Amino acid sequence: MSKKTVVLKKGKEVSVQRRHPWIFSGAIKKVNGGIEEGDIVRVVDYKNNFLSIGHWQNGSIAIRNISFEDKSIRQKFWINKIKDAANYRRQLRLPSSDNTVFRLIFGEGDNLPGLVIDWYDGNAVVQCHSIGMYKSREAISEALQTVFKDRLKTVYCKSGETLPSNLGVEDEFLFGDAKTATVSEHGHLFEIDWITGQKTGFFIDQRENRNLLAQYSKGKTVLNTFCYSGGFSVYAAKAGAKLVDSVDCSAKAIALTDKNMALNFPDGYEGSTHAEDTFKFMKENGDQYDIIILDPPAFAKHRDVRHKAVIGYKRLNAMAFKKIKPGGLLFTFSCSQVVDRHLFENTVRAAAIESGREASIMHYLTQPADHTVNIYHPEGEYLKGLVIKVGK
Repeated sequence: MSKKTVVLKKGKEVSVQRRHPWIFSGAIKKVNGGIEEGDIVRVVDYKNNFLSIGHWQNGSIAIRNISFEDKSIRQKFWINKIKDAANYRRQLRLPSSDNTVFRLIFGEGDNLPGLVIDWYDGNAVVQCHSIGMYKSREAISEALQTVFKDRLKTVYCKSGETLPSNLGVEDEFLFGDAKTATVSEHGHLFEIDWITGQKTGFFIDQRENRNLLAQYSKGKTVLNTFCYSGGFSVYAAKAGAKLVDSVDCSAKAIALTDKNMALNFPDGYEGSTHAEDTFKFMKENGDQYDIIILDPPAFAKHRDVRHKAVIGYKRLNAMAFKKIKPGGLLFTFSCSQVVDRHLFENTVRAAAIESGREASIMHYLTQPADHTVNIYHPEGEYLKGLVIKVGK
């Protein structure tokens, strides 16, 4: 038996045999060998039959499985994983001349739980959500260099905000030193700053939903709330919207929106930006818009605050239902993983009932295919959205 081996309780092997990427602490019978957080461990059942290899961590999720084959995790493992992910994205025509930004690795969806890598026109921003992945960051960087060769300009590890603060993890360059890039998404330009920006610098997961918005925006008045860097605003204005207003409580976000609007519309556009509270702005101005986009940050990251999140989503959507013009379109989203699609739809339905308006669902929205969902890990589908036509 390997020095670093984890033995599961009888009956707890079933989920691993079904290739679930997580093993919870309550499933563990015993641990053999001196195991430290972030170590690679070999998992066996109570009869000592091999199950998986994963990263050990202290917490409810004790092991994140990175392989269901009984083999050593060496550099070739990381190279093959990066190659597989890149080949899949090529099937999606990513990258292309019109799309130079996409998600290269999406954790469990790419069978690498705890790892996210976003690609910004040759710049790879790595975000580790487990100590094990962080300990493997140099190997991951080397694999990126091997797979992409001269197409790779920078590898930046931005894990300081995703790992426990007591570890003292600092963001760092692993290769190259570029701090920003101008990328194209469906031909729309965005300046990305992965050093100071939220997450890895841009919300890539709304790419296809922004593109859908463009189909409905010509000649319309559009309000983009929680706009961050103005993604939906750029698409709406470029599609010929009559007016595009962007709102975010963060002055820094509004500055990013202003920068991206200027990048795409150097001669200006019809609309304005507002560093204000979304609820306050909609209450005072919401009745002038044909389209309202609600894309708030996650209202709940844990189940114990889910009820408060639902109340927040209902209040926000009810305001939009009450204010939007008759015949208007509401693009509404939740990125809270603990608020599933069914609960989100019921919450929006309750908001519609409160408003007393006619409402019909036109589209069900989700994350794009580069944010692939492992069929054995349905929790990976975190982005939920609806496009609703609002009547009288």
